[in-house]
Amino acid sequence: MSLSMFAAVGAGGAIGAMARYGVAQLVGPGIFGLAGPMATLSVNVAGSALMGGLAAALAAGIALPEAWRGFVAVGFLGALTTFSSFALDTGQPAARQGAVMTALYIGLSVMLSLAAFFAVQALVGALLGRVAP
Repeated sequence: MSLSMFAAVGAGGAIGAMARYGVAQLVGPGIFGLAGPMATLSVNVAGSALMGGLAAALAAGIALPEAWRGFVAVGFLGALTTFSSFALDTGQPAARQGAVMTALYIGLSVMLSLAAFFAVQALVGALLGRVAP
């Protein structure tokens, strides 16, 4: 881990976060004054497509320096989307692990993430004396 890699990921993340915010502004206000599911869906699909293209290009032997991979994949796409890393983590090993293990990973990821969200939301709501929405 080098300082230049951290800088590349940070720069990509800043640009990706601004792009995500821009999409949210284009889509319009939703919950908490932020864009709702359509903005998230849009950036997740676009970012996952870009991550797939990057993975295919790298697998085909296209040379991209490590700092640029960090800038694009971890930084930009990671901040732009909530799903591109999940898509990469699911798609890359799917051929090696098979359909059952891939489906298990997808199911556990979605179910445990949602369960954690709702559990902590309820806990914090209870601690604050409020009922979670």
